[in-house]
Amino acid sequence: MKKKSLIYLVIFSLIFMLVGCNKEEKVTTKENYLLDTLIQLKVYGKNSEKATNEAMDAISDIDDIMSPTKPTSDVVKINNSAGKDFVKINENTLEVIKTSIKYSKLSKGNFDITVGPLVKLWGIGTENARVPSKEEIDAALKLINYENVLIDEENKSVKLKSPKEAVNLGGIAKGFAGDKAREILENKGIKSAYLNLGGNIVTIGNKTDGTPWNIGIQDPLSDRGEYFGIVRVSNKSVVSSGNYERFFIKDNKRYHHILNTKTGYPSESGILSSTIISNKSIDGDALSTITFILGLEKSMEIIENIDGVDAIFVTTDKKVHTTSNIAKDFKLSSKEYIYEER
Repeated sequence: MKKKSLIYLVIFSLIFMLVGCNKEEKVTTKENYLLDTLIQLKVYGKNSEKATNEAMDAISDIDDIMSPTKPTSDVVKINNSAGKDFVKINENTLEVIKTSIKYSKLSKGNFDITVGPLVKLWGIGTENARVPSKEEIDAALKLINYENVLIDEENKSVKLKSPKEAVNLGGIAKGFAGDKAREILENKGIKSAYLNLGGNIVTIGNKTDGTPWNIGIQDPLSDRGEYFGIVRVSNKSVVSSGNYERFFIKDNKRYHHILNTKTGYPSESGILSSTIISNKSIDGDALSTITFILGLEKSMEIIENIDGVDAIFVTTDKKVHTTSNIAKDFKLSSKEYIYEER
């Protein structure tokens, strides 16, 4: 399963090709499989090799503490102590949990890191993927409540209020890792870089020829590597969530991995793909999931009211919608879709 995912991600990364990087400058590229996805770093500058190694090491450290399966991770420790004790955790894990709760409040619980029992039940993206019974789903839903994540700021500790509850940081950890990698690279003097964390894109500055990065956005109705449009960005994060990422098919019905915490089933909001352009990738990670679940109208309202954040949505009627500030930097490239002016 992981080998197949790795192949898909290599193909997927081709849609984010770097256009016009002809200027002679030292470049370092590095790949690794972390956070359950392919990580690709492409960094320009005289200090690029050392900086890239440090950035990848930081991503590896985040994988170690936020993994849902590694026995020594903060996440596993929290889940194993659910309903019992506070667990002292790394300050990075604490920051991610606090940010997650902020977005849980913003989305009224549609984004909720205590979705762990539901994620495990469906098993989407694993060899154990299946359609659970209604009784199983109802039981899992009773365990989802971000308000049951108790935080002791002074001691940097976290506790889940009730037994069997479980956190899962899969919807936000990649974004945090991308931000940390960018911070390290910038502190090392890097002015131009392109980071791809399994489809979460983080850019530093412009391309080496001084022009913005051109980021292709995956077509949710086509094969991996096919894109419906291009967005031009500088020093931004571009994160997409869609029904094409991880899924399985049962009785001719597709079940994707973005679960609605209110219904217990894969989200059906009328949005096929949600792309968030933001300064911080952790924000894009959370907001791409939230908007995918909430649907077009609520999502447009939310994003239009957050400074420095924009969005591109694809709906089931094959229309593409953009928030006002990004429209000038987006180009529709597929004839299969209609750009809807707002």
